[in-house]
Amino acid sequence: MTLLNLCYIAFRVVDVIDIILVAFLLYGLYRLLKGTAAINIFFGIIAIFILWKVVESFQMKMLSEILGAFISVGFIALIVVFQPEIRTFLLMIGKPIGDRQKGRTRFFNRFGKKETLDYDVIVRSVFRLAQSRTGAIIIITRENNLLNVVDTGERIDADLSGRLLENLFFKNSPLHDGAIVVTKNKIVAAACILPISKNTDLPSEYGLRHRSAIGLTEQTDSVAVIVSEQRGTVSLSIEGRIFDDISSIELSKQINELFMIEE
Repeated sequence: MTLLNLCYIAFRVVDVIDIILVAFLLYGLYRLLKGTAAINIFFGIIAIFILWKVVESFQMKMLSEILGAFISVGFIALIVVFQPEIRTFLLMIGKPIGDRQKGRTRFFNRFGKKETLDYDVIVRSVFRLAQSRTGAIIIITRENNLLNVVDTGERIDADLSGRLLENLFFKNSPLHDGAIVVTKNKIVAAACILPISKNTDLPSEYGLRHRSAIGLTEQTDSVAVIVSEQRGTVSLSIEGRIFDDISSIELSKQINELFMIEE
């Protein structure tokens, strides 16, 4: 075998490794961004990059230079746009090996085991909270696990329980101020801080809880259940929309439809 052939084989091996590493990187970014509004930007960037490479291969110099300049300048803009996601991604990479091993163990323990959301516990709890006029926000995750939101609160990692939900929102509880994040049948964190909606068309009677819930559902695929302390009513926010003063039957129906479709 000639030296030229050996160099060619070595190049192809490196090329395959390069493709695998890029695939892992893109998959990691996809997992981080899925369920957020940023996922559309992510796919848009990939589409522009592919178009740039196609244009370069056809030696279309003018269009290639325009797309190249757009990508170069756009990289700086992306750092600003994706600042929370980049921070979460870097934290995930820098997480100790032991923590990552625990995460993999939890994943394999759940593999093959179908775990559905026990939404009746949430419905019963929020209407009991409404009767006592205890303000609350419960965030139910879907595709996006809301790591950046969870990091702003206190980790709970407890089984979903109506009594625990109500105790966490009790007015004298140190964790009552903020949102609770629920994933499947786990209360992941409490006292979490949510982004405020910038929608200027929201009714003036909506307070910080409602605006925070709407702000989060505008940016992610999560579902927010809000209990108004002033009015003693329950609201549901999905995709930046809000269904105000709904009944327990309607809340059960909406949550059931959302999560049954995913299953």
